[in-house]
Amino acid sequence: MFIGGGAKVSKREFELVGAVPKGLLIGGEWRPAEDGRELDVENPATGTLLARVADASKADAMSALDAAAHAQPKWAGTPPRTRSEVLRRAFELVMARADDFALLMTLEMGKPLAEAKAEVEYGAEFLRWFAEEAIRTPGRYATAPDGRSRLLVASRPVGPCLLVTPWNFPLAMATRKVAPAVAAGCTMVLKPSELTPLTAALFMSVMLEAGLPPGVVNLVICTDPHRVIMPLLADPRLRKLSFTGSTAVGRQLLAASAGRVLRTSMELGGNAPFIVFPDADIDAALDGAMIAKMRNMGQACTAANRFLVHREIAKEFSSGLAERVRSLRLGRGTAPDTQVGPLITSSARARIARSVEAGLEAGGTLLAGGSAADGCGYFYRPTVIDAVPPASDIVRQEIFGPVAPIMHFSSEEEAYRIANDTDFGLAAYVYTRDLSRALRAGERLETGMLALNSGMISNASAPFGGIKQSGLGREGGTEGMSEYLSTQYLAIADPFAVGARDHRTASQA
Repeated sequence: MFIGGGAKVSKREFELVGAVPKGLLIGGEWRPAEDGRELDVENPATGTLLARVADASKADAMSALDAAAHAQPKWAGTPPRTRSEVLRRAFELVMARADDFALLMTLEMGKPLAEAKAEVEYGAEFLRWFAEEAIRTPGRYATAPDGRSRLLVASRPVGPCLLVTPWNFPLAMATRKVAPAVAAGCTMVLKPSELTPLTAALFMSVMLEAGLPPGVVNLVICTDPHRVIMPLLADPRLRKLSFTGSTAVGRQLLAASAGRVLRTSMELGGNAPFIVFPDADIDAALDGAMIAKMRNMGQACTAANRFLVHREIAKEFSSGLAERVRSLRLGRGTAPDTQVGPLITSSARARIARSVEAGLEAGGTLLAGGSAADGCGYFYRPTVIDAVPPASDIVRQEIFGPVAPIMHFSSEEEAYRIANDTDFGLAAYVYTRDLSRALRAGERLETGMLALNSGMISNASAPFGGIKQSGLGREGGTEGMSEYLSTQYLAIADPFAVGARDHRTASQA
């Protein structure tokens, strides 16, 4: 059901958008773009203009790196407890303004308000987690195996970082990168998506309010990422790139980083299988499927992209999923009854329509949805397609929308074969009540993360990331902190041997 709504803006929405900085943050100051250019921020639920913000140039990007490089030595030398307390205050400030962050995200990327509030809690948790990790920087002191020297292993900040975040989780993707960089003692330039810059600007305001010194974090927004990213990658002062986005863009950035052997973290695309074995709790699997597929309108790299269901239960599962999907209510995220918001752009909706058409042409059976919703905004009805052939394009590419293609399998080995037949390996979901099978799935599936009997997978205290062409490195957990640290080893002469020699020299004198 589409509950729609017009383009009317409430007083609260107007005042919130008006209060968010519209400039670039460089060296602790908000400023317009050097050449005065601005870009439009659109509300995807209405297709109307939400705000105009500064559109950075190459000169603006270099000024941001200047500020980060200037602030790096002092920030690296701050006590870990100081960095920890900044992050803790940021966590408290984000939670205190949870309603503002949630509404802003709903306005600029469309997700229902309830989901936006959940993202605020999830995103803030990275601030709290890395506030605690900041005082636990790894290191060790040991005697060499031959006893002739001592080994001192220390961790040092990588240095100035470029953090590039996507539009689908505009707060959480920023906190997941900014928090560990701050905790490790790194300065940074944050480049959010031009589709959702307002959330990033509000977050930067909070970081300044929390006590982050000028230049530690800088914000550049632009319509042409190439214009600001490539010059930064070529600058020897930049020491790290962390990127979340498509695999195609990730490949380009890796190639551009190779010349300087720049340290990189890449969180790229996914093609997550959602496997339902015949012994699964069907109701629980359907609950998990709705979360794993329909959360954020399916616009998540961890979204279930392919449903692999055993033939014995395929009819029961597919009809149950279609029934649940048909009951979802589409509309503006600010409407209290909305369960599914719009896609991010008109081109994204057109791409989803082509994917559905390809799935049906390949032989799939439409059980629910399959068309765009009437009215303003970029809405597409949640869709279920049953009996999709494993070789069809819809299950070989990342859908990134509210479309659930279902494939059938006959054996456990066949399920693993189909699931692993992809270039991606970010996330996977398995439903079974057989403990041995669950453990086998963990060993047989080629994936960086696996959710067992759950439709949720990410947690600030756990390492997030994939294998194969889904990326490099990890975010979150203790592993997320190490991405922003360099390891230094010091070889120290045996202090006892040195002391004995000095004693003999003094006696002879």
